[in-house]
Amino acid sequence: MKGKPVMLITGAAHGLGRALAGLAVAEHRVALLDREEAAGQALADELRQAGGEVLFVAADVSRERDLRQAVERVQRRWERLDVVINNAGLATAGPFESLDEAGWEQLWRVNVMGAVHGCQAALTLMKRQGHGHLVNVAALAGVTAPPGMAGYVACNAAVIRLSEALAAELAPLNIQVSVVCPDLFPSELGRRMPATDALSRARLQRALERAPESAEAVAERILAALPKRPLHIFPQPEAKRAWRRKRWRPEWFVKKMMEQARRLRRHS
Repeated sequence: MKGKPVMLITGAAHGLGRALAGLAVAEHRVALLDREEAAGQALADELRQAGGEVLFVAADVSRERDLRQAVERVQRRWERLDVVINNAGLATAGPFESLDEAGWEQLWRVNVMGAVHGCQAALTLMKRQGHGHLVNVAALAGVTAPPGMAGYVACNAAVIRLSEALAAELAPLNIQVSVVCPDLFPSELGRRMPATDALSRARLQRALERAPESAEAVAERILAALPKRPLHIFPQPEAKRAWRRKRWRPEWFVKKMMEQARRLRRHS
């Protein structure tokens, strides 16, 4: 196939998605997907002015039809799709009992079904062309299971296990799967948080602001890892250390989370 490889990024208008797009456009033709049309189109215009070959599609990842139609547009435009980064996601924080059924449903449809829809939409084209790389962005919380974020933890754990299952299932088709598990970094994750109380929202926002690495630094490490197509990508050293500690000493790790939970409940 001629020309630069094609990458599709969901949740591309803000945060990590925006950082990924800004870096990837130098070596890829990039399809930007986001439900916020004005912000997504503005980013596409900015990247085009810098010389990038960019397509923006307004899409809500919770709707299967949106993802299917977006991939069809990519196919018509470039006749190929090499990498899909399912990055769109929501966060929530607060006591377990504070997240109602509607909040659980919203988290699940965006974080989990968004990844499912992205993978399914890309699969037909990737099977036809004989290769592809599906990249699901979860979060380290899906491994470490911090207290006060049960809904977010459950969704990210599901995306991690989904990715591991797909990695085995799709390998015979020459389609690789990676799952990215970043720790906190300064981002706009707190912009849309279903059913989150003010105190929990403030705590998460403070933790995001205090995180030592930028979204750009995290994006740079993710893109640097993609050519090797590893199953797990931990783009910060601390994230990889936490993953190892959880694997090697799971009971000790859970006790540490219990200590955090006691502090949270005491001040909630």
